[in-house]
Amino acid sequence: MILRFLSIVALLASAASQAFTGSEACKNCHSEAYENWLGSHHDLAMQLPGPDTVLGDFDDAEFTYNGVTTRFFLRDGQYMVRTDGEDGKLVDFPVRYVFGVYPLQQYLLPLSRGRLQALSIAWDARPTSEGGQRWYHLYPDESVDHRDPLHWTGPYQNWNTRCAECHSTDVQKRYDAASRSFTTSFEAIDVGCEACHGPGERHLELATAGKLGDADHGGFPTALAQRGEWGFAEDSAIAARRTPLASRAQVDSCGRCHARRGTLGDYHYGADLLDTHRVSLPQAPLYYPDGQILDEVYVYGSFLQSKMHQAGVVCSNCHEPHSMQLRAQDNGVCAQCHKPERYDTVDHHRHPTSSGGALCAECHMPETTYMGVDRRRDHSMRIPRPDLSLVLGTPNACNQCHTDRNAQWALDALRSWGVQFRDTASHPARAFQQASQGDNRAVPALARLANDPATAPIWRATAMEALGQFGGREALQAVTTMLYDDDALLRTSTVRSLEFLPVHQRLQLLQPLFDDPVTSVRMAVAHSLASVPLDRIEPQQAEALRALFAEYTAIQRQHADMPGALLQLGIFHATRNDLPSAEAAYREALYLNPQLVPGYLNLADLLRAGGREDEARKLLQQALEIAPDNGDTLHALGLLETRGGNTALALDYLERSAGLETRGTRHRFVYAIALHDLGKPAEAITQLQSLVREAPGNQEALLALANYCAELGRRDQARDYAGMLLQLAPGNRSYQQLYRQLGGS
Repeated sequence: MILRFLSIVALLASAASQAFTGSEACKNCHSEAYENWLGSHHDLAMQLPGPDTVLGDFDDAEFTYNGVTTRFFLRDGQYMVRTDGEDGKLVDFPVRYVFGVYPLQQYLLPLSRGRLQALSIAWDARPTSEGGQRWYHLYPDESVDHRDPLHWTGPYQNWNTRCAECHSTDVQKRYDAASRSFTTSFEAIDVGCEACHGPGERHLELATAGKLGDADHGGFPTALAQRGEWGFAEDSAIAARRTPLASRAQVDSCGRCHARRGTLGDYHYGADLLDTHRVSLPQAPLYYPDGQILDEVYVYGSFLQSKMHQAGVVCSNCHEPHSMQLRAQDNGVCAQCHKPERYDTVDHHRHPTSSGGALCAECHMPETTYMGVDRRRDHSMRIPRPDLSLVLGTPNACNQCHTDRNAQWALDALRSWGVQFRDTASHPARAFQQASQGDNRAVPALARLANDPATAPIWRATAMEALGQFGGREALQAVTTMLYDDDALLRTSTVRSLEFLPVHQRLQLLQPLFDDPVTSVRMAVAHSLASVPLDRIEPQQAEALRALFAEYTAIQRQHADMPGALLQLGIFHATRNDLPSAEAAYREALYLNPQLVPGYLNLADLLRAGGREDEARKLLQQALEIAPDNGDTLHALGLLETRGGNTALALDYLERSAGLETRGTRHRFVYAIALHDLGKPAEAITQLQSLVREAPGNQEALLALANYCAELGRRDQARDYAGMLLQLAPGNRSYQQLYRQLGGS
């Protein structure tokens, strides 16, 4: 593995040494691709302001939001915005760049320390007939002012950190943590040819010398042309690739920007996406339990779920990669691989041919609107499941169109067409929903999913992380088959799932991954082993871990402009028992985002552990002022007051926390335990009974119920709960003993 790692490093170093030549250099030899790219959303991703690029109304137009009237105007030919600045006072700001082109356009305004910020008042570029040609605010239902991190001057609207990588070519962020300043640069203002293909100097040299065949990929770091050849087997209505897809190079290249992800160090062309980015899995709160999009997650995480991806479809099979347009109009793009005489018929789609319901994408890729006007399709390409809507509350394409009807109507309609869903009770989404409630009944289904090589790797990875919450034999068995898998996504998630094991066992399992060629895997290993005492292990292991820990902290510090990265760094330092460094990281995160509630919670926990309870209480109360209905803050305050002996106040906090819990069961369980320990066992039992009605497989709640009922002399009830435990875990000796003690046989 070390030799493989070194060869990859050498390849990337060679690519990094090449110079960028600019898109104009590609024009003469690749005129068709260049013309397709010209005027595309990639070409127009970021531009200098001017009469031909500014779409918004700057003719002394005004827009009022949250009591602030913003004015858009021209001054000596310069596009200007008068709006509330960092202190809430009205200031005139010049427009430095226009950002995007359709369906909305934003404007980048300068602040001190090299910051460019995306104004939250955007121009709706759609036609007037569609409701466009107007100014609007991205957060119309909120009251965002200058103190809010979502304000245009805040960290989450910062171009250098949040936007630049995907709107320009070869962006170098260059953040200096000491001065909290940026000296960000880019090679090309837009997303040019080399943004995807990599630096072109070597390719140009080879082309000039007539030696393109002498180097891999024509001198580029990677090859992106993976569209492949497809054909229909006899009696098949769906095409298949003639030869299997050899790599994810193209999909990963697109995923660099078209994914919900975080950056890890510098980008390496041709590398696995997970070598340069953390990729979000289809988990709450970003996705619904069945993997449909919920938050703004873009495309990559959805597409990796799809049967299309598993069949070898890549982005350029459907999209012309330079113009970004579909390969064909309407159902034509699907008809490339799905015979229209079988699928583009009323017998299949059950809608009039001229209606929207006859379009493949309307049923299999429903839209969700983000940023107010930007409709994006779910690329998981699933069939509508109103049956799951009824049991899980997930959306379905039928009712997203037929908004005047309910899920039962949609299910009845499908049944009348002969469509029967026979896996409603066993669908993987049920297991993920159960897992989110701490319900152990999810374990067998999660284990099957994690171990199934026919399942999409992104779902196997998600199942593995969910399985790790429960631990036990099933999780350990899955670990042994997935921890060293060739797929980096599976390795990363399996490492993350290991928290249920003692750290010495984790160390033994993870040592072979210390030099894994993919950065995401190594970072997961570093996080998992942060608590290893280096002075108590073999010197060679300790040396390797020190190097791994140094890499982890260096990557996090490279993104010290991001409150989330600082939060992770603080957790890492706290786990390493480097409390001063942890405190510094948390405080810097809170400086950058004073409303970062997890930062308050982690810092408060750190201070409490160090005996600084008054400071911890003050921090938690600050967090509660910011988000009065935050269950985690109320829970932390409840635990703090419990330790301090303030019983009534503790129960009040814990009760409020339990009442707010919508995902998981931890807060409700702890509230029940507190009720019992503070002398209210009957109320504790009532709370636990309510919990197990929602999560019948929650073993810790059932165990508490068995014990508490026994304490109150309710032996029959106690025995029933012990029996439920045995049904869930027949081989558990503690449960067997408890059942016998309660009179069971």
